[in-house]
Amino acid sequence: MLCAAAAMSAASLANPASESTLERIRERGAIHLGHRESSLPFSYRDERGEVVGYSHELALRVVDAVRRQLGEPQLALRLTPITSQDRIEQITSGAIDLECGSTTHNSERARQVAFSSTIFIIGTRLLTRRDSGIHDFPDLPGRRVVTTAGTTSEGLLRRMNEEKQWRMTLVTARDHADSFQALESGHGEAFMLDDALLYGELAKAGDPVAWRVTGTPQSFEAYACMMKRGDRDFKRLVDDTLARLMRSGEAERIYRKWFMSPLPGTGLNLDFPLSDSMKALFRAPNDKPFQ
Repeated sequence: MLCAAAAMSAASLANPASESTLERIRERGAIHLGHRESSLPFSYRDERGEVVGYSHELALRVVDAVRRQLGEPQLALRLTPITSQDRIEQITSGAIDLECGSTTHNSERARQVAFSSTIFIIGTRLLTRRDSGIHDFPDLPGRRVVTTAGTTSEGLLRRMNEEKQWRMTLVTARDHADSFQALESGHGEAFMLDDALLYGELAKAGDPVAWRVTGTPQSFEAYACMMKRGDRDFKRLVDDTLARLMRSGEAERIYRKWFMSPLPGTGLNLDFPLSDSMKALFRAPNDKPFQ
């Protein structure tokens, strides 16, 4: 019997899809949480190198719920940096148990991973210099446009080029900070991304007044936390934790901390009020994507 159990355990470790996430966490003695390095204010490193942010704070509440569920209050937390390009593979391989950052929940990705209830709703827009002459997306034909590789914005821009023959030159960067650096250094004339992330980069600019977020949103997207597909118990734990935060008013308090107050350690204030869509989400949490 011991040999059979050992063989079963070894098989499940070799194939993370065959075991529950909570079982894997218990066996490892730690929960592995994926985080972004520069998705301000969702998940990023502060000036001390610590991981902070709106999404990260929600994720830490889930970590506390996992500890209670397993009866292990001292369960270790292991933080793993991820990028737009490798975040899905980190989940499907079992390298991380949960990722909460600025990941869009859409039907294509949902064929590979599971998503929690929505934690944020955004629109994809443009960041550009005030004197660029770019006011909306129809001003982009022939222009150099920056975005972060592996994002939904990259896919939208490529589709515009193909379908509308706009002949844009697309410049992609590894993360959002690199994308804005490319824009600031003149390698691009506009930067397309989710509006909240653009406001985050704008807040870090040397001369914020020289820049503006503009343009009609090309898509509305739902951010959610990612986890392994098919694990209903773990998804229920994550969703129930988020729903309690939203319905109790705690999620709105967390929102105001990260979007309407000086960011801890930086003094930057995004001044990004809670939208009607977010108010509705907090009243009625759901896991429905926009696409």
